[in-house]
Amino acid sequence: MGEPVNVLMVGVGGQGVVLASDILAEAALRAGLDVKKSEIHGMSQRGGAVFSHVRFGERVHSPVIPKGEADVLYALERMELLRWAEWARPGAVACYLAQDTLPTGVSAYPPGIDEEIRRLFGTVVRVDPRAIRDRISPKVKNTVLVGAVSLFIPIPAEACVAAIPGLCPDGTADVNLAGFEIGRAVAAEQVEASVTREAGDVE
Repeated sequence: MGEPVNVLMVGVGGQGVVLASDILAEAALRAGLDVKKSEIHGMSQRGGAVFSHVRFGERVHSPVIPKGEADVLYALERMELLRWAEWARPGAVACYLAQDTLPTGVSAYPPGIDEEIRRLFGTVVRVDPRAIRDRISPKVKNTVLVGAVSLFIPIPAEACVAAIPGLCPDGTADVNLAGFEIGRAVAAEQVEASVTREAGDVE
């Protein structure tokens, strides 16, 4: 591994961004990588924006991802993903939860958000919480999204699985591990479907 891999994780207070970033950082450590992490969550109790920079590789000097160099954006809220899109490199991966946490006084976001996300990123994994609610508790949506991200980073899935039990709240390890596996499966399905569509377009 040459340059550090940069994962920017964003959302709003109470969604679990910090726990998700802790899992990813611990997994990188278990994989024998140098890891740096920086986060802002001072507004979390008021529903404000929360973000975490996670960088890992053979040697990482700074905990902050330079603007325009994020390889993967992890987002638990659609508009937060768009707000941070300029931090992504060209062709970056976006893994996001198709769920909105609307600010006070806003009844709905304008149409076309998903289309704009697809335009801005090279690879997109959209996790619809309504589609998986019969399979897993919505409380572990942050871990579901970690599973999706794990498909696109050079950390063995086994390292993520090993990191989860020690970081999740007591009694929730099993459901979080299940959420991780569901996220990986959702991402794999969408990537396969995208490849199939592209092959059809070429033909």
